[in-house]
Amino acid sequence: MVFSRQVLLLYLVGFVFANAFQAFNSEYQISKHKLDKNRERTAFLLPKSRDLASISPVTLSAKKPVSKLKKVGCGIPPSYDYLCCFDPEENGQLQGTGDFTARMEGGLDFDFGKFSGKDASTAVASGPPAGADLLVAQHWLEHLDHDADGVTRIDPPVNTIKSTAPVDSTLLGSGKLIGPDAPGDIRHVILSLPEGMHYVEGQSISVIPPGLQENGKPHKPRLYSIASTRYGDTLEGDTVSLCVRRAEYYDPVTGLADSSKKGVCSNFLCDATPGTTVEISGPVGKTMLLPSSPKTDVIMVATGTGIAPFRAFLHRLFMENTLAKHTFEGTAWLVLGVPVTSGLLYKEEIASMQESGT
Repeated sequence: MVFSRQVLLLYLVGFVFANAFQAFNSEYQISKHKLDKNRERTAFLLPKSRDLASISPVTLSAKKPVSKLKKVGCGIPPSYDYLCCFDPEENGQLQGTGDFTARMEGGLDFDFGKFSGKDASTAVASGPPAGADLLVAQHWLEHLDHDADGVTRIDPPVNTIKSTAPVDSTLLGSGKLIGPDAPGDIRHVILSLPEGMHYVEGQSISVIPPGLQENGKPHKPRLYSIASTRYGDTLEGDTVSLCVRRAEYYDPVTGLADSSKKGVCSNFLCDATPGTTVEISGPVGKTMLLPSSPKTDVIMVATGTGIAPFRAFLHRLFMENTLAKHTFEGTAWLVLGVPVTSGLLYKEEIASMQESGT
């Protein structure tokens, strides 16, 4: 069943790709012309309503240095006598079969049965296998810890943002997680992420509180486990969530909180209102990640805010529509210790997972 789901995902991607080609082909046309003995080429890309003869050709010399065009064609050194330095027909996997042009012209009507002269049954699947379930899967951040094949595990991003050069994020929201009879203050905090910064489940980020230490130096980074999946609570991939307990010291004699001994960063995050700027860096960590095999059981033991990375695990395995959820065949155990019942963190979310049978 796992294999069938993977096949169906590729089929769905292929369908979207074909639609994109059809839209492109309906609006534009491409022309290639071989010119003189120097084997220069010229390419046109213009609306079909325009006349090719009215456009001045732009040529690419075969003598152009490789260093200037190294990145064209995903890093493959270009052959200068082909269209735009990298010709999908010759330099790609089509290898001069003529199918590239046919696909451009045919769009959704392209006959896969004629692909390189092969029979349709041995070429590209035209539909899902019989008896397979078609499942939607959000997949655009799976490359963060998987190779291009989607199976091989690779190391996740680490220290994209250095702690010596933190960046600004914005606090988007904050909410209390525990009841009035539970001791202390624990909050779920959502921060925006700068463009290009991503993470995976089980990693942490650093928060640098504002202000200076008593010695006049900036505060040191505080590490917080990430409580959301790589797609974030908004599923847009541009937020990160934290589970923060306000660090307070209570005088054993008076029973009152001593403000001079409160946690600088935790109190800053718990008191911050939406729109507050928060300096962050990271992510860090590549050891406490989900198992690579979807058949492996996951046993999670935590007290209080230690649930943070496990919330990310549970959302990935049971809440979000990803391949991780669709292929997970193991059992997930969560053992959480709290002082009172109203101190159970994310109780409603976990109950929803149980009620939905996922």
